Amino acid sequence: MIWLDNPSDLTRFLQTHADARLIGMDTEFIRERTYYPQLALVQIVVGEEIALIDAGKPEVAALLKPLLENPDVLKIMHSCSEDLQAFKAGCGAVPTPVFDTQTAAALCGLGASLSYLKLVEQLCGVTLEKGETRSDWLQRPLTESQMHYAADDVRYILPMHAQLAERLQQLQRREWLDADCARAAAAAADEQPEANPHLSIRSNQPLDVEAQLRLRRILQWRDARAIERNKPKRWIIDNDAAFALARSPLACIEDLDAILARYPKSPKSARQHLFALLQKPFDDEERRAPLAREPDAAAKARLKTLQQAVLAKAQELAVPEGLLCSRKHLEYLLETGVWPAALQGWRETLLADAFKPILASA
Repeated sequence: MIWLDNPSDLTRFLQTHADARLIGMDTEFIRERTYYPQLALVQIVVGEEIALIDAGKPEVAALLKPLLENPDVLKIMHSCSEDLQAFKAGCGAVPTPVFDTQTAAALCGLGASLSYLKLVEQLCGVTLEKGETRSDWLQRPLTESQMHYAADDVRYILPMHAQLAERLQQLQRREWLDADCARAAAAAADEQPEANPHLSIRSNQPLDVEAQLRLRRILQWRDARAIERNKPKRWIIDNDAAFALARSPLACIEDLDAILARYPKSPKSARQHLFALLQKPFDDEERRAPLAREPDAAAKARLKTLQQAVLAKAQELAVPEGLLCSRKHLEYLLETGVWPAALQGWRETLLADAFKPILASA
């Protein structure tokens, strides 16, 4: 294990391994006080050599960009979605192509959302410690315990890749994995906030159409402000306060003040902007936004039938039901009649025949 915290040492390391076509990677980052993850450490394993790279230094992190974008180098990672975002924020690049060992394990029938520790134990027979899971990775110098933990996060990833790649080949599912990993990389590269954030927030008190549109506006404003200030969304306004503002029309700014007063961390400095935002009439584009609806009995029955079809296919393939198709994607399909992007490709090929008569009855 080597520690790399200056550009010249990292440059030499990268030049030494310039011919490598297979590397293992992981990151450590902090995201408690920012919208974007703060990349602190990058772990790379090439062959049996492990490098811990001080990615908290921008001049060091920037040197990784050509490697991350090199299409001839396969990057082996575990549960990579957040790591991809951290690389984008810290290095200005999203790794591609990627082989995600967590997704690969699920496609091989080994289990859903297996942690790195459990997969190492299952495939390599090694039990790793959890000790530094919530460590401060921005502190310097790192402790010996932190460095050992960080190195372990990539120590076994190449042997796991070898086993999983072979199983995927035998099952003829490698193309499935490649498609899912490419989609994850594209999502990390896009960085666009959710167009309809109101759909992902559930409440015990259903909102009417006007209230949902107000909530959509508030959450879109929250996302934009969080990005602009690089602060967590909950620091801008939390879900409970957003719901309270959206539930009923505000007759005057004092109504808004009364609601904000109930939430100590609410954005009182933005009170006038929020009031103007909520008073503005909805335009045609907003009126066309999808809404969260309570399905009627027939829709519930169709959803249940679709879920049964997914379960049957998942059991046939010995893969997790949630990996094959989630409830929210089924709801979108029923609502719009359009296959969401997440289901297009191999999932649609597997499910289309079973879904066809169910969708035709809608």
